[in-house]
Amino acid sequence: MGNFTELDAYLFGQGTHYDIYKKLGAHLSVDGKKKGVRFAVWAPNAKRVFVIGEFNGWDETANEMERVEPESIGVFETFVPNIGTGVLYKYLIETADGTLLYKADPYANEAELRPGTASKVADIEHFKWTDSKWMKDRAACKDPYEKPMAIYEVHPGSWMRHPGREDEGFYTYRQLAHALADYVKEMGYTHVELMGILEYPFDGSWGYQVTGYYAPTSRYGTPEDFAYFVDYLHKKGIGIILDWVPAHFPKDAHGLADFDGTPIYEYADPRMGEHPDWGTKIFDYGKSEVKNFLIGSALLWIEHYHIDGLRVDAVASMLYLDYGKNDGEWIPNKYGENKNLEAIEFFRHINTLILGRNPGTVMIAEESTAWPQVTGKAQYGGLNFTYKWNMGWMHDFLDYMKLDPYFRKDNHHKMTFAMSYNGSEHYILVLSHDEVVHLKCSMINKMPGEEADKFANLKAGYAFMMGHPGKKLLFMGQDIGQYREWSEERELDWYVLENPHNKGLQEFVKELLHIYRKYPCMYELDGGGEGFEWINADDAEKSIYTFLRKGKDAKKRLLFVFNFTPVARDDFRVGVPELKDYKLILTSEEERFAGSGNVPAKKTYKAEKRPWDNREYSIRYPLPPYGVAVFEY
Repeated sequence: MGNFTELDAYLFGQGTHYDIYKKLGAHLSVDGKKKGVRFAVWAPNAKRVFVIGEFNGWDETANEMERVEPESIGVFETFVPNIGTGVLYKYLIETADGTLLYKADPYANEAELRPGTASKVADIEHFKWTDSKWMKDRAACKDPYEKPMAIYEVHPGSWMRHPGREDEGFYTYRQLAHALADYVKEMGYTHVELMGILEYPFDGSWGYQVTGYYAPTSRYGTPEDFAYFVDYLHKKGIGIILDWVPAHFPKDAHGLADFDGTPIYEYADPRMGEHPDWGTKIFDYGKSEVKNFLIGSALLWIEHYHIDGLRVDAVASMLYLDYGKNDGEWIPNKYGENKNLEAIEFFRHINTLILGRNPGTVMIAEESTAWPQVTGKAQYGGLNFTYKWNMGWMHDFLDYMKLDPYFRKDNHHKMTFAMSYNGSEHYILVLSHDEVVHLKCSMINKMPGEEADKFANLKAGYAFMMGHPGKKLLFMGQDIGQYREWSEERELDWYVLENPHNKGLQEFVKELLHIYRKYPCMYELDGGGEGFEWINADDAEKSIYTFLRKGKDAKKRLLFVFNFTPVARDDFRVGVPELKDYKLILTSEEERFAGSGNVPAKKTYKAEKRPWDNREYSIRYPLPPYGVAVFEY
C-alpha cells in the first residue's frame, strides 16, 4: 500500500490537507526492510510519470510511478530503495498526447543551485531548534498591534558579500545570521523581512517569480542552514518575515506552468490565467488542490521553519480580475464585476487559518489600491490580514520630500492626509526596495539641495516617518544614505560610512529606532486616533508640523516638531497640552548626527500660560533649518 492514503486524497481534494508537504514530494522512507526515498507528485492529466535522477543515471524508464487510488485525485507515487539525501531528481511526465516534460518537484524541500533546475532529496526533520523561549513568547502574544515593529527589509545576496572571491561571494545562511543579527540588534530594528528566500531561477526577479514554494533558495546553503538562520535570529530577539508570492509564477519549462501538459496550477483560460505585463501565470484560486499547495507552503514556513510572518506580494493583482489588463483580456465574475471572488475567499481562508493556528504571527498585504477592509475580520467581510502596507502614505511622503522647500507650502496636505484614513486599516509605513530601483533614485538622491541639505532633509523625513502612527519598514541601504540605486548584483555601498554625513544619518536612524522601542506611546495605539494628536497640522506657510504621541497611560508622552524648510525659526513657539516641563530628548543638530552642533544648552522647557495653536499653554524653542525636535513630558 502506498504512502498517500484515501484520507490524504480526500483532504487534498477539499483543499484542507495542511500537512500536504509531508506526503507529496520526496521523503526518506522505509519499505519493508529497505531504506530509501518515496516520491509522490500531483499530475492528474498525465498518461505516465517517471522519477529520474542521479540514482538511476537519469534513465527515463527505470522508475515508473504508480497512480494511487482513487485515480481521480491524480497523485503518482513510487519508492526507490537504497538512496538518501542530496540526490538530484526530476519528474519525467508523459502527457496525454505523448509529449515528454522534465519537471522539478513542486513540493521539493531543496533545489539544485541555479542554473541547474533539478530538485534535491532533503531531510528537513532533524534540525535541533533552540528558540523555544521565542516561540513560547510568540504564542503568548495576545495583540501584535500593541508591540513595536520596525522592519529592516533585506535582500540576502546583496546585503554584504565576501570580497575578492571568484564565485559571487554570497554569505551563507549561517554567516548571514551572525553578521545581520549584530547589525539589526545594534541599530534597533525589531524584525528583518527577507526577499528571495523561496527558490527562484532568475536572479533579476529578486525572488518574485518562484519555482520552489517549499524550498529555501540553495544560493545561500541548505534547508538546515536556513533553519539555523531563523533559530539564531530568534535567540537574538529578532523576528523574521518572509516575502511570499501566491499571485503568480513564471513559465520556466521545469516549473509549474502546464505541469502535466495541461494548466493544473493556473487558470486554464489565458484571460484568467496570464499576466500580460509580467509574462507570468496566475494560480487558479478556485481549485482545491492549488489552494492546498499554497496553504501548505505558507504553513511550512510558519510552522516548520518558525517564520513569524509572511508579507504577501502583489495582493491587488489577485483581487482584481482586470489588474494590468485591457478590455477583452479579462473575464468578469458571475456578478459582472472585476473582483476575483475565489482569491477573496482564498485570503479569508489562509489568513484565518494561519493566524488562528499560530498566535503571535502576522500576515501582511502589499496591496496598492483602496480595497476596503484588507485588515478587517473575515466574518465582517474583511480579508483578515494583520497589516497592510500603506502605499498611499509612501507616495504622498516621497512626493513631498522630493520638492524644493519653496514649493512645499503648496503641498502641505501631503504629509497630513494619511491621518484622515489611518483608522481604516492597520498600517505599516514602508520605504521598500521598490522605491530605490528602476531610475527612481536612492533615498538620499531624491532629496533636494546640496549634500548637507539632502541629509538634513532625509533626517527630517525619517523622523517624521518614525513619529507618525503605523509600524515601520526601511529597505537596507536607506539607513546609511547610499547614493547609488540598489542592485541585486553587488553588496551595499558600506564604504559611504567613511563620509561623516552618511555616518551621521546612520547614527540618527539608530537613535530614532531606539526611541521608538523605548517609548510605548510610539507604537501601542497605532491603529485608531487615540495615540496621536495634531498640535498644528495647518502651518503650510512655514512648512512646520507639530503633533503628540500618546500611549495607554499618561506617564510618558512625546511632542514632535518638524521644520521642512532651510529657514531657522529662532523664537518658534508651539502650543502644548499641559502646564508641565518638556524635556528635549532628540535634536537633529547634534554633531554625532553630522548636524551643525548648535544644540541648545537648555534641555528642559517649562510651559508658559500663553495661548498658542489653540492651546492654553506653550513653550518656546529655537527651531533650526530642517530641524527635528522631540520632547518628552
